[in-house]
Amino acid sequence: MTARAAQLHTGSHDLPVSDALARSMADGWAPAPPPGDSRGPGFEQLTGRRARLAARFPGERLLIPAGELKVRSHDCDHRFRPHSAYAWLTGLTGEDQPGHVLVLEPDGEPVLYLRPRSPRDEGGEFYRDRKYGEFWVGRRPDLAEAERLTGVRCAHLAGLARLAPGRDASRDPELASVLSELRLVKDPWEVAQLQQAVDHTTTGFEDVVRALPSALRHPRGERWIEGVFQLRARAEGNGTGYETIAAAGAHACVLHWTRNDGRLDPRHLLLLDAGVETDALYTADITRTLPLSGRFSPVQRRVYELVLAAQDAGIAALKPGASFRAFHRACSTVLAEGLADWGVLRVPAAQALTAESGLHRRYTLCSSGHMLGLDVHDCARARAEQYLDGVLEEGQVLTVEPGLYLQPDDTTLPPELRGIGVRIEDDLVITADGARLMSTALPRTADAVEEWMDRLLPPSG
Repeated sequence: MTARAAQLHTGSHDLPVSDALARSMADGWAPAPPPGDSRGPGFEQLTGRRARLAARFPGERLLIPAGELKVRSHDCDHRFRPHSAYAWLTGLTGEDQPGHVLVLEPDGEPVLYLRPRSPRDEGGEFYRDRKYGEFWVGRRPDLAEAERLTGVRCAHLAGLARLAPGRDASRDPELASVLSELRLVKDPWEVAQLQQAVDHTTTGFEDVVRALPSALRHPRGERWIEGVFQLRARAEGNGTGYETIAAAGAHACVLHWTRNDGRLDPRHLLLLDAGVETDALYTADITRTLPLSGRFSPVQRRVYELVLAAQDAGIAALKPGASFRAFHRACSTVLAEGLADWGVLRVPAAQALTAESGLHRRYTLCSSGHMLGLDVHDCARARAEQYLDGVLEEGQVLTVEPGLYLQPDDTTLPPELRGIGVRIEDDLVITADGARLMSTALPRTADAVEEWMDRLLPPSG
């Protein structure tokens, strides 16, 4: 047995490999076809994307890593998803990409440094290496196959160490910022991917409503809801684009409630924030707040309709040339005025909305939306002047998601409002004269939500 084979321990609970088995495993294998023999959708955009990046750093070597496997527990890793910048520049989105690196040479030529197929020899990597061996994790293209699939020169990953240093996107803030900024405006293919993600998410929300009777009977109904949506996300795409928030009752007041271990109560609301990620890794991000009984109570409807009015104002503020922050200011104004009208806000809305005050944020706290794309909070490394302090452009995709989170232990609130959390979130693409709502198939008004649920819920009894 070779020294290399002796080092390839597959795991503490695995049986040892005899010399006879090692010799047998090195022989008798027929040629196997590659896992895919065609270029993926969106291939035509990749050359232009790489050229735009190279033009920002003329004469420099740029490294864009796919990322590495992350341990979940002992010898079990999390499911791998390539870094968004790597996927955007290569079109490679699969779980076979850990450790791979795209290099743009100083003359702009792209080279992919990949881990090729495991050799079928007595070294035994293909069956003894749990992380990368094909017996364990599936076939990869060899270098020639990868070149045909990507249209890019491919080299063995081992050669990466011999390169002269360059800018590495995982460590270079300027390169990371430019990679985010180049993705701010989506091309038509990207918008179509995002629409596909929204459409599948709509179906997932319908699945959830149909499953509510079963979820209401389960002691951890929130997890039932999470599982129902996850089934749709895995069946139609790569999975969910982020951890699903299935927050019932007062859990809806926790902005990122992902424990999802609570029981459902028909007297309460369910805040569901979830998005399907396509196989090309573009994600939707939609929130609906649903009455678990199928009907809003008067106080629930009052909170819901204020949040909806805020969202309507935010959507109306979207157009090319508008400040990115304009829609958030529009949402905040409506919420602050509503809270003041209710007597909850103890100062005038105009005073609360000043930078020196912000008192209305006790009940809403976070911003009213963000860019959307390959990441749920897309382009987050972009510089403020290009994003948060910039202006909207045709082709950008973003969310509008105002909310009220009326904490159950907040004594500044009247008792009937405590423990109610409402968020309404939709995905929109900026057009030449405004914005197009991508998630129109999901109802937004309280009446429409009730009618939609009544149509989907199975007859009682």
